[in-house]
Amino acid sequence: DNPLVCIMLPSGSILCLLSTFFCTWVLCNAQSDPGTPVIQLRLAGDKKKYHEGRVEVLYNGAWGTVCDDDFSISAARVVCRELGFMDAESWFPSAKYGKGEGHIWLDNVHCTGTETSLAQCPSNGFGVSDCKHSEDVGVVCSPRRIPGFKLTQKGGSDEVGGVMVHVEDVRIRATYSHRKRIPITDGFLEVKEEGKWRQICNEDWTGMNSRVICGMFGFPGEKRVNLRPYKLLANRRKKNYWGFSVNCTGNEADLSDCKVGREIEMKGNLTCEKGMPVVVSCVPGRTFAPSVSMGFRKNSNVSSYAKEALTDARLGQGIGPVHMNEVQCSGFEKSLTECHFNRQALGCSHEEDAAVKCIVPDMGFSNRLRLNGGRNPNEGRVEVLTHRNGSLVWGTVCSDSWGTMEAMVVCRQLGLGFANHAFQETHYWQGDSSADAVVMSGVRCSGTELTLDQCLHHGKHINCPKGGGRFAAGVSCTQTAPDLVLNAQVVEQTTYLEDRPMYVLQCALEEKCLSKSADNADPSSYRRLLRFSSQIQNNGQTDFRPRAGHQSWVWHECHRHFHSMEVFTHYDLLSLNGTKVAEGHKASFCLEDTHCDEGIQKRYECANFGAQGISVGCSDTYRHDIDCQWIDITDLKPGDYIFQVVINPNYEVAESDYTNNIMKCRSRYDGQRIWTYNCHTGGSLSSETDETFPGLLTNQLSHR
Repeated sequence: DNPLVCIMLPSGSILCLLSTFFCTWVLCNAQSDPGTPVIQLRLAGDKKKYHEGRVEVLYNGAWGTVCDDDFSISAARVVCRELGFMDAESWFPSAKYGKGEGHIWLDNVHCTGTETSLAQCPSNGFGVSDCKHSEDVGVVCSPRRIPGFKLTQKGGSDEVGGVMVHVEDVRIRATYSHRKRIPITDGFLEVKEEGKWRQICNEDWTGMNSRVICGMFGFPGEKRVNLRPYKLLANRRKKNYWGFSVNCTGNEADLSDCKVGREIEMKGNLTCEKGMPVVVSCVPGRTFAPSVSMGFRKNSNVSSYAKEALTDARLGQGIGPVHMNEVQCSGFEKSLTECHFNRQALGCSHEEDAAVKCIVPDMGFSNRLRLNGGRNPNEGRVEVLTHRNGSLVWGTVCSDSWGTMEAMVVCRQLGLGFANHAFQETHYWQGDSSADAVVMSGVRCSGTELTLDQCLHHGKHINCPKGGGRFAAGVSCTQTAPDLVLNAQVVEQTTYLEDRPMYVLQCALEEKCLSKSADNADPSSYRRLLRFSSQIQNNGQTDFRPRAGHQSWVWHECHRHFHSMEVFTHYDLLSLNGTKVAEGHKASFCLEDTHCDEGIQKRYECANFGAQGISVGCSDTYRHDIDCQWIDITDLKPGDYIFQVVINPNYEVAESDYTNNIMKCRSRYDGQRIWTYNCHTGGSLSSETDETFPGLLTNQLSHR
């Protein structure tokens, strides 16, 4: 059962060991190399979640920090795995999680990512640093922990109190009488550690803890429970307690966000002698109504479940890696990751991206709004129902500042899909004459509101200088829309600096692609340019076309091309407080299908003054070596900045989703080099696709 494993030692002799002892021996020697200092790590500072924070090192009996100089995603991976997490997501310089105290133990850390301890990575040596605590590094680890990993803490129990709860899983275990109920709302609370389910002693348990447990399972709140039957049942069961109490504030989204409380003294059958295992009871919510015969049944009056499962990218194709394939769920899992799936994701492309449609409760929103006078039900003058002199009357909306965002909300409220156009003049649509009066003005929407009256507006104090009539607001809606998404990984991994002479930048100067100081610059001087490539993909359901017709495009003689949209993207560098310190822009010359997914034909090509646009499933790539694909940072001072790219910034063309039109990166400039890292669009971190672009997540960039 335990075969011998033989290895050749450097001396030439052969050592044979039992396989079980061999694995333990190799592991111990890998982690306890006599030449490697023994350290311990923790994540500290102003962190929001248990898996992120300032990196702190316990060395020689004292806690200290790590300097961000030369730190990389590889070093972050070593840190995260040493702490028991599966991997690292990103890292932050410049004391993102606050300044530490005491020693700066490590500086200029160079890791390959294969080390088992941060102490094994080459560095200046422990305590050798020229950094300040304003340069303390922080990391974000993946929330998932290594199975079976046990985090050993050094020091007293008071130190454990600041540690977040680290367990493999959490469940509410139903009693015999409640097992047929779905979902399970009442039962013993159990946590899984080292593969075994354990109870929590209720001696220090609070209602705030129960609130967090119910919330993490999707229930609206906790409720009081009669503990007597549970106590009788617990007395007959064998108990296996977890070693700590729990300390939640009640505002955490998950038990893993709570802190560990005091250590529970294990005394066999006398453990938790003043209490019993924790019991949790949750309010099921309106979706599930009580039923004597069935336990719980779905309430047909409240719809918040799935309506339709869609395949073959029917709601658009995504970008980046395909993380899950062949997903099989029972329907009762708490998370999609609990379903069975093919982890290899072999043979699956974005043409097969899955999507869902959810049933939205009928709140009656569409009854308070209508379109009038259009050629079809999807367009017309916007008319709203409002109270006037004690009665409900229909009226128009003032078109001052009326735009795409406001139109998006109207189309959503009416269930007509997405905005196609927003109109500030509607004289060609004959509306109801009794509804000509303006009853709503000053409308400002973010685009995410469910109804128009949720947007900012003047309320009862109407102010509309042009009045209604022909200047009333109007919209046209569509069931399909484009959706542009910038590939954050490409930006992050192609960024570099170039010093370029003014005499070759005349065309760029004419198109105002340089900073204002270039207007009076000497032709023999140089401009420092932050250059990068950008790949913009259309993940929507219809082609992205410029709003202006071909006859309205502007010809630029210097570059010999038409601009179909004067500003297509904004390129900005912002200070950490959001102030713009450098800027650039890109006119939409040559909107075309540079690359298309397999099976999709290119339709737009700029050659010979052809049609401009981006097809669904295609992307338009602006290479780093073309004019205006940069930010002029000649006047920029060294420091830390936010690098931001915004597509379609003026919302000239309606899209189904504007939240993914903004990409942000962190950037550090030292006067000669620039680092770009942690680029993300929406909520997607580019570090997730490191395997696609290995070794390029931390750019140490040079002049070209």
